[in-house]
Amino acid sequence: MSNILSLIAHHGYLLLFMVVLAEAIGLPVPAAVALVAGGAAVAAGSLNVFKVIFLALSAMLIGDTLLFILGGYMGWRLLGLLCRLSVNPESCVLRSAESFYKRGKTTLLIAKFIPGVNTMAPPLAGSMKMRPLQFFRFDSAGASLYILAYGGMGFLFRDFLAAITRGFQAAGRVFEEVLFVAAIVYIVYRVWLYHKNKVYRVVPRAQVEELAARLVSEEKDKILILDVRSHGYYDANAERIKGSIRIEPNNLSEELKILPKDKDIYLYCT
Repeated sequence: MSNILSLIAHHGYLLLFMVVLAEAIGLPVPAAVALVAGGAAVAAGSLNVFKVIFLALSAMLIGDTLLFILGGYMGWRLLGLLCRLSVNPESCVLRSAESFYKRGKTTLLIAKFIPGVNTMAPPLAGSMKMRPLQFFRFDSAGASLYILAYGGMGFLFRDFLAAITRGFQAAGRVFEEVLFVAAIVYIVYRVWLYHKNKVYRVVPRAQVEELAARLVSEEKDKILILDVRSHGYYDANAERIKGSIRIEPNNLSEELKILPKDKDIYLYCT
């Protein structure tokens, strides 16, 4: 925190713009911390409040719009790429898709405050073919709330942040040791999570030829094909594999109760 406060004070507007833009395009950088530091710098008279808000909002909208456009062209390929660093990429995508399923376009108003969903919301909106002007309205409102919330926090608690900074400087050696230990613990935790969720990274897949052959064989009555495309991608009038059954992936607990136990089940999604 003390380093970011110092950098904001010396390099101000450019650093704030770059950090916010980096987070908006999916890079793991602390835009919220930079906004808090920017708010504190405004309270101290080092930065102009209108320039801070304009630059932060511009950076966020540029990044979000870029992902929105790319999402429209690349769809789930982009979502998978953004989730690649996640412990469980599938849950990363599904969590964001579930938020859209429950809240619709209003997800964009709160997405910035939800880790994991913040980066996924713009490309997901693009892949779901949300109208550009509608996306811009909701994303602008959500970005403004995010900037004002964290920037306002820094502005209001400027003295408290300054005290923390002085405390870090006075206890620099202790802080470095604590930070080192915390980093080790975090790395061990991430490795544990990776191995715990490793099984979810391997999804059994069947070749198209294999299924096609079974569908014309004597075994066809022992096969069940399920369409589990996520909400937003599924259209009731869209073409489906002949004989497949549609189930809603956001209601699996109920849907699974009605499935037969004596058939081989094949799933296909987006």
